[in-house]
Amino acid sequence: MSGHSKWASIKHKKAITDKKRGAAFTKVTREITAAARASGGDMNTNPRLRTAVARARFLNMPNTNVENAIKKGTGELPGVVYEDVTFDAYGPGGVAMLIEGLTDNKNRTTAEVRNILSKKNGSLAGAGSTAWMFVSKGFISIETSKTTEEQLMEIALEAGADDIKTEGTLFEITCEPANLEAVKAAITAKNIPIDTAELTKVPNAYVKATGADAKQMLGLMEALEEHEDIQQVHANFDISDEDMAQATEE
Repeated sequence: MSGHSKWASIKHKKAITDKKRGAAFTKVTREITAAARASGGDMNTNPRLRTAVARARFLNMPNTNVENAIKKGTGELPGVVYEDVTFDAYGPGGVAMLIEGLTDNKNRTTAEVRNILSKKNGSLAGAGSTAWMFVSKGFISIETSKTTEEQLMEIALEAGADDIKTEGTLFEITCEPANLEAVKAAITAKNIPIDTAELTKVPNAYVKATGADAKQMLGLMEALEEHEDIQQVHANFDISDEDMAQATEE
């Protein structure tokens, strides 16, 4: 497993714990508000908002919270203005990272991200230093117990998916960002429950992370994603199953 797939599998195992954290609601609320502020409150014409609301529903966020977040974005309710921030960075062993967030204070967030990186043997890089290493993709994961690879392949590829692979207990589907909603709708129409559906960034090359670097890298990913200003963390690490088992031991 590599990069996004590796981290997606780890997050899947921690999903029940993570859902209990208020940070999960905070992050998706910010994304809904920012999406509505940027392109309006109509999900039919605002793909970013549509994706954020779908994430909120997956987390079982109350409809009232979703509606209020949209209204704060459109100005119908008062609310904090968040700006998109992106940080290029390097992790342990030279792993390239692209960190995306929403903040009401860029200087504070920058300082806090720099501090998290330094504690885990990482560092901020110049703007654009790592962004070119990643390409935008739609990403969907489904538990392998919910369907067969053959059935999923037939549905997803016909709907516009690029690739389907099995990683541990998950089927992982990637597609062009513009095709995410169509692929998701085709799968849902067959009553196959989706675990994750999101827009992400996939690296075009990978860096091996082993031993202490692997353990620090996973700790860095978790620390960054626990920060309420950070929405997504992309990295091009590749960790063997053996190193993964050792790095994730409690």
